[in-house]
Amino acid sequence: MYRIENIKIREELDKEELIEFICKKYRISKEDILSWNIYKKSVDARDKNDIFYNYTIDIEANNKIKQAKIIKKEKIELINLCKNCIKTRPVIVGAGPAGIFCALTLVQNGIKPIIIEQGKEIEERQKDVEEFRKTGKLNTQSNVQFGEGGAGTFSDGKLTSGVNNPYAKKVIQEFYNFGAPEQILYTSKPHIGTDKLIQIIKNVREEIIRLGGEFLFNEKVIDFEIENGKIAKVITDKRDIETNIVVLAIGHSARETFYKLHERNIEMKRKNFSVGLRIEHLQTMINESQYGTKTKLKLPPAEYKLAYHGKDGRSCYTFCMCPGGEVIASSSEKGTIVVNGMSTFSRNGINANSAILVNITPEDVGKGENPLKGIEFQRKLEEAAFKLGGSNYYAPIQRVEDFINNIKSDIIGEIKPTYRPGVTLSNLNDILPDFVSKTLKEGIIYFDKKIKGFANPNAILTGVETRSSSPVTILRNKKLQSNIKGIYPCGEGAGYAGGITSAGADGIRCAVEILSYGL
Repeated sequence: MYRIENIKIREELDKEELIEFICKKYRISKEDILSWNIYKKSVDARDKNDIFYNYTIDIEANNKIKQAKIIKKEKIELINLCKNCIKTRPVIVGAGPAGIFCALTLVQNGIKPIIIEQGKEIEERQKDVEEFRKTGKLNTQSNVQFGEGGAGTFSDGKLTSGVNNPYAKKVIQEFYNFGAPEQILYTSKPHIGTDKLIQIIKNVREEIIRLGGEFLFNEKVIDFEIENGKIAKVITDKRDIETNIVVLAIGHSARETFYKLHERNIEMKRKNFSVGLRIEHLQTMINESQYGTKTKLKLPPAEYKLAYHGKDGRSCYTFCMCPGGEVIASSSEKGTIVVNGMSTFSRNGINANSAILVNITPEDVGKGENPLKGIEFQRKLEEAAFKLGGSNYYAPIQRVEDFINNIKSDIIGEIKPTYRPGVTLSNLNDILPDFVSKTLKEGIIYFDKKIKGFANPNAILTGVETRSSSPVTILRNKKLQSNIKGIYPCGEGAGYAGGITSAGADGIRCAVEILSYGL
């Protein structure tokens, strides 16, 4: 296998035109090519006067290709599997990416898990999410946080990850196998979009069921039975299930489950997390800032990723930037406001939005040994945002200029908020801790130096974003088990992932561990 890197393309080419270009440039006979694929594609916009696509291409060929390096063909293999070691059906708690990919890996290797999800299957969940956005009627069991697919389903469907291992690559490959566009296999910042994710998640579920897995939707785990330091039973609001293997893929918002686990002496600790606001700009402004105005390429809606480090040690950063997206109501508890960002695959909305977040340390949430103090910190902010919003899950919003000057907004400018069911003009400084407000203001002003217009007076801030990650880590050993034998803390909620791909990869990792050792 040959790899050709740094192929600069300054025009729009389809796949057939691309291989023709490469054959001509590198003097390759097309008849010598056995197979080829795009390994990576990115946009190089460092010079606004010369923006181009940068390709890496892998080719299998009969003859040597000059200016190419030889590589080994990548294979994703799961090894050392011990299927006969498993005596009972594993129970997976949660049907987000970690739970789904754990289940998929198990059934692909002949093990038939039971997946328990307190929310609904994706089709019904979608209806509940839209009902909440239209009317403010919240279903606390089926919403943006809870239900098949997890919280990432109603986001941008980003698949970028800092995890670089075969399991992460398998997650991307499986998404493609189940219906995602081919471009996720090679774009530098792959995404699927909520609209496509919904069908893909359904396809994965149907395959798991076809291979013998079982889903229990609208069913909530309420307790665990532990005997002699081992898991013996999972108790739901509908039945008791005997098992000696439980995967806790519970997600970052499963607060009642965290409290129950703490009550059952499952070891956990506080971890760093972040809180902040969503900021909205016009997507055209972001495009011009990132690409300039001269390029003739049909570039995707522009993205950004920014960070600021204050002199006092506090940091502010952008997170889950959604080009052409909207701010989405993401509450899961009554009397709270939580926001997130969402985009479709086309990313064709008028506004761009991103979280701007400030790091929260374990010391910030209070003294004592209680590992769940971070949850209390989040909830207090969410309840304050609900009161500031007024009623019916209206979110408090503020113009950037007014936020920086600490005055309540009384007008909306050219940038219109996208949050539904509605918004209330407010002063977000009234509910944020002082150090959070201060760092956000410093960060916004600093980001304006990187992206001209970021501190636009009429940019809209919406509060609050508190669920970017879990405030808790459920401890696990080298065999990925907690202090209770047979319990596998897994994914983002347990503190071992930070997005769809890394959560899915951790689900696969837990499945491989189960298959490798059994109980």
